Amino acid sequence: PELAAVLGAERFVQEITTTAALQHPHILPLFDSGTADGFLFYVMPFIDGETLRARLDRETQLGVDDAVRIAREVLDALAYAHQHGIVHRDVKPENILLHGGHALVADFGIALAVSAAAGGRMTETGLSLGTPHYMSPEQATAEKDITGRSDIYSLGSVLYEMLAGQPPHLGGSAQQIVLKIIAEPVQPVTTHRKSVPPNVAGAVAKALEKLPADRFDTAKSFNEALANPGYVNAAFAHATAGSLTPGRRGVSVPAFAAMSALAVAAIAVALWGWFRPVTPKAGTSRYALSFPRGQERRDRPWLTFAPAPDGAWLVYTGPSPRPDSSGSAWRDGADQLWIKPRGQIEAIPLAGTVDGSAPTPSPDGQWIAFVSTSGQLRKISVAGGAPNTVADSVRFTDLTALAWGDDDVITWVDGLGRLHRVPGVGGPPSVAWTPPARRTPVMPTALPNGRGVLFGLCSENCATTRDLWVLDLRSRQAKLLVTGAVKAWYAAGRLVFVRPDGTVFGQGFDLGSLTLKGAAIPLLDGVRVTGMVPQAALGGDGSLLYLRGAAERAEQEAVWVGRDGRAMPVDTSWGFLDAQDHGSGSALSPDGKRLAIGLRANGRDQIWVKELDRGPVSRITFDSSGNIRPRWMPDGHTVTYTSLRGGADRALYGRNADGTGAEALKLKVSGSIVEAVWSRDGKWLVFGTGGGDGSNRDVYAMQLGVDSVPRPLLATPAQERAGALSPDGRWLAYMSDESGHDEVYVRPFPNVNDGKWQVSLTGGGQPLWAHSGREIFYRNGASEMMVAQVSGSPGFPVANRQVLFSISPELMAAAYFTTPWDVSPDDQRFLMVRSRAATTDQSAASLILVTNWLAELEAKVK
Repeated sequence: PELAAVLGAERFVQEITTTAALQHPHILPLFDSGTADGFLFYVMPFIDGETLRARLDRETQLGVDDAVRIAREVLDALAYAHQHGIVHRDVKPENILLHGGHALVADFGIALAVSAAAGGRMTETGLSLGTPHYMSPEQATAEKDITGRSDIYSLGSVLYEMLAGQPPHLGGSAQQIVLKIIAEPVQPVTTHRKSVPPNVAGAVAKALEKLPADRFDTAKSFNEALANPGYVNAAFAHATAGSLTPGRRGVSVPAFAAMSALAVAAIAVALWGWFRPVTPKAGTSRYALSFPRGQERRDRPWLTFAPAPDGAWLVYTGPSPRPDSSGSAWRDGADQLWIKPRGQIEAIPLAGTVDGSAPTPSPDGQWIAFVSTSGQLRKISVAGGAPNTVADSVRFTDLTALAWGDDDVITWVDGLGRLHRVPGVGGPPSVAWTPPARRTPVMPTALPNGRGVLFGLCSENCATTRDLWVLDLRSRQAKLLVTGAVKAWYAAGRLVFVRPDGTVFGQGFDLGSLTLKGAAIPLLDGVRVTGMVPQAALGGDGSLLYLRGAAERAEQEAVWVGRDGRAMPVDTSWGFLDAQDHGSGSALSPDGKRLAIGLRANGRDQIWVKELDRGPVSRITFDSSGNIRPRWMPDGHTVTYTSLRGGADRALYGRNADGTGAEALKLKVSGSIVEAVWSRDGKWLVFGTGGGDGSNRDVYAMQLGVDSVPRPLLATPAQERAGALSPDGRWLAYMSDESGHDEVYVRPFPNVNDGKWQVSLTGGGQPLWAHSGREIFYRNGASEMMVAQVSGSPGFPVANRQVLFSISPELMAAAYFTTPWDVSPDDQRFLMVRSRAATTDQSAASLILVTNWLAELEAKVK
């Protein structure tokens, strides 16, 4: 706005309109211009290519023929513009675009518009134009009348760099460069590259003469000299022969000192105009953020914080403000999203976001998208109010992140591991990309201008393979960028990515071709990585938010949780256990004296059996692919489990609980068995099929020794899962999203079509039968453990639904898709697994805000 006020919007737009009349194959046209909210703007077409600067950064020197061709195309454009009375004034590699092998000159006439609007008072306003390496001497001395010969000098400097690999003048500072442009002769380009033809070297030397009158009179003349092998620059030939007089070598110190006071003053004014103090950028600062009591940020397996695009606020996961029965305290239960404005101590809770995950601000900073417990993609206004549903009945493979791009489209990973996209205003989602078999995309982030999506690509459980890929949204093709990286962002022309050890790297990245440039440079270390999720986020204002701490692993602790919600470790000497990030299941033996549980071993989930409470623990599975979701057979001697050895076609295996004997294949069907339970009499096996992420889930049953093929019990377009048989084998409880969100239902078994009753009222899942058969435990939509009294009488009445306790996220494990807990034989307590991120240094848990981090990035890259 300050610049616009100095220039004057009306005059600026007028000059831009004049420039827009230029129509030439090597000039990038101007489509439109105007003013908005105090800012001046102009519109140019998008060019799919790169700048000459990008190419020079990559190749340093170009082939002579290629360099000359590019220069001639630019000269053709300059000649056309000069004939129409327009001087570019800022010819430099950054303003020469390469498209399809040909040159396009960008920002044509912008400098003229700025100069004209300022009334020529460039030194007074501090708006000196031109880039130091390519400024003509008359620009450097702030002469008022700039002609087309200034562009010829600048293009000569660009051609010099294309051939020599460096500009004509170098210096330790911009001031030194400007002084050399004014007073020091240019070394012949052949000094750096002997293969440059004499006509080209001579033409470059003439273009770089100090006095405008000594240069080519027109761009056309310069162009013709480059094309004519017989062109001879007599002064250049004489100089390169070694016959320069002392006076021609440069301006001697006495001569320079004898320059007129007016000339010296002009130089001083020009330097002041170019280098005068401007409002400095804020320095990089680091702060550890604190949160008031009752508003603390919570650690979760996903990213629990995100900055606003302009840095004005922070959204994070905190406690849900629920008073206990006395109304005097807050229960440590569900999560809720909070907003903490910058410069304000107190945070503000966002109603309607209980247990929401993956908070993601919109590009305009007006909305926050999140994933609800019912699997919906929702958004809520920063100003508050009720959340809006963007996409309904969505299944998420990756609950850690969403990508909301500046094209107002949200990208996420759906239940089949595909990249899905939906407009931010809502609408039908569409599949953007389907990964290769047994690979899953995670943690997407958006590239600018809707160009593409960055994402991690994992092996089946992300335990071994974590690579960084990019999806080109034009071609809908994806390609590998970096191996061994877990998440990335695009900022200031660079790819910023995090490796599993918590080290942050920066590497040049071309948005046009979606390719990396140069080498990866370490920028920061010590970022916490929880499971596979880097605890870091970049803000649009150049700030960085991150948690300190070494790379972490997920841990589990087996606990007893009473009906009052109080938890105590099963065995304090057992401690925390290495486990898969999402939990792999646990089950009590029929007599309640042993626990079968999935724990990590060498990076894979395996089944272990522990004697309760303080007995030994032993491993019973060893297949290298891994095994999950143990269940006991009614005899109490055998544990069955889902084996991952079949990849997408998982089968049910079993082994003696004491680890003796060989494991045996219990059941293999067409598709994948993801969970299985046994009737108490051992005659029936009820199992779920479909994706391990909760997609395409159906329930089948087999009467062992009777059925030769499975019986479909619940096989509909809805997702039916987490089946549980009543102790007497007469009833089947399960969860289904047939209503649009998950609820718990009961049907007669095995004749499931003889009736259906809904048990939960406001969302529900993970049903468990009490051993008495008179109660059903389940999780409601608010992540509370519920108990409902039931009766097997006709009509299956459900009565007296009560909340037992709030299920904290640490106890949820894989509770979105299966039932990860069990109930004791006396029905008074639950065996649950409490997850957390391991940490040995609680002081390192601070959330760090780094302001103006991109400036630090640039400094480190340089």
